[in-house]
Amino acid sequence: MPLPSPFFVLGTGNRKKGLELAELLAPFGIAIRTLADFSQHAEIVEDGRTFAENAVKKATEQAKCLGHWMIAEDSGISVDALGGAPGIFSARFSGPEANDNSNNRFLLEKLGDLPLEKRTAHYTCHIAVADPSGNIRAETEACCKGRIRFEPVGSGGFGYDPLFEIVEYKKTFGEMSPAIKKYLSHRSRAMRELIPKLLALSEHLGDDG
Repeated sequence: MPLPSPFFVLGTGNRKKGLELAELLAPFGIAIRTLADFSQHAEIVEDGRTFAENAVKKATEQAKCLGHWMIAEDSGISVDALGGAPGIFSARFSGPEANDNSNNRFLLEKLGDLPLEKRTAHYTCHIAVADPSGNIRAETEACCKGRIRFEPVGSGGFGYDPLFEIVEYKKTFGEMSPAIKKYLSHRSRAMRELIPKLLALSEHLGDDG
């Protein structure tokens, strides 16, 4: 059965990430689908040198493959004491078979007993929007600053959230309620900046690019 139109497609296979983004857009009446709504989609090799390059590549290639407007993002955590690592390699920091737990353990091993004041870090999110022909029509990027705890705290969120503390709140993203995280996170900040652009582009959702 064909999908109703018009809509944007979120170019992510991460269920939690997709839900987080969809919830941000829902109050504005922006219709969303995800890659799960399509039987086939492009398998993207994230070989960019920056979050921006990866986001643009994902948006462009998926849009051309599916023939729909695409919203794609790339995000990760950068730790100052590690020279900005893991950065664009955040999802696979601990190796090819990496998962959230192994990445968190590996990050803690890398930082060792470095004092808390030297464990500063920031999350970055870059979002790109492509029309059905693969032309980039909008981009935003935002950051969220914090530091890395000595051990995971809290069961909420995903990725490095149980280690990432917002200093002013004295809580990790893993401890925060979804509502508070939605307000503070890098992904939410980038999406809030994007919303006016999406509303303007919504007028063209029926176009074929």
